[in-house]
Amino acid sequence: MGGRGTSNCSEVTDFILVGFRVCPELYILLFLLFLLVYAVIILGNVGMMAIIMTDPRLNTPMYFFLGNLSFVDLFYSSVIAPKAMINFWSESKSISFAGCVTQLFLFALFIVTEGFLLAAMAYDRFIAICNPLLYSVQMSARLCMQLVAGSYFCGCISAVLQTSMTFTLSFCASRAIDHFYCDDRPLQRISCSDLYIHKMVSFFLCSIIILPTIIVIIVSYTYIVSTVLKIRSTEGRKKAFSTCSSHLGVVSVLYGAIIFMYVIPDKFPELSKVASLCYTLVTPMLNPLIYSLRNKDVKEAFRKILGEKIVLF
Repeated sequence: MGGRGTSNCSEVTDFILVGFRVCPELYILLFLLFLLVYAVIILGNVGMMAIIMTDPRLNTPMYFFLGNLSFVDLFYSSVIAPKAMINFWSESKSISFAGCVTQLFLFALFIVTEGFLLAAMAYDRFIAICNPLLYSVQMSARLCMQLVAGSYFCGCISAVLQTSMTFTLSFCASRAIDHFYCDDRPLQRISCSDLYIHKMVSFFLCSIIILPTIIVIIVSYTYIVSTVLKIRSTEGRKKAFSTCSSHLGVVSVLYGAIIFMYVIPDKFPELSKVASLCYTLVTPMLNPLIYSLRNKDVKEAFRKILGEKIVLF
């Protein structure tokens, strides 16, 4: 990519994460809020994985996907939250060049993987409700492993492309990233390179990642709703919808925030930060809560484990 004004550029060794433009007095409140949310994320997602791994009744494709979703949520929030909390107390608010590269790579890897996992979960619910007699055959252990491995593979490929493309840009305008973590759009703002090709490739990547997963989810739930409405029993319809409502809630929060993030003009960075909070911290916090509170099997498994611990104590 061609550079403009690159003659005065020096090699960048670190960046400054500006974070939230609020009064310094509010940093303590923001730190405590981040700490509370991150603690809930750790407890919720580790707890969900532990319940799924220890209860044999949850040895099904749906909970296999849900366990991987909890793993992804835990790790991509861990890429963002600890550094953001440290910067509330830091004078410099700096992040090394290697640290910024690592943060962008890992975040891109896990967020894309999550999108594909949600699509796989939608397909799983489609087979379970629309073809229940063939469910055990079609959703075999091998297919589930392939879907999860494919999700991680797509996340890895996307992360490699996005990260390598972003950090081939020249950064001479400023070292200050107007965000609370290293993300592609804030890094574009401080680049003095020609961004036309970069933006086209980014748009292409978003299109081949976001659109297919959204299409799979929409098509799956279109068939699911059509099938459920044909069920004559009110109790049957309620049970079928209850198995899908949790997943739809998670999808709505995640994709709603991502679409809002990339639809709003780039000249409103503060709105971008609020949207980013939704899918970096709010979604990983809500996922285990939504699935545990609205899922009878998970609640029963939790009560069983809790009962055993109380007896041992």
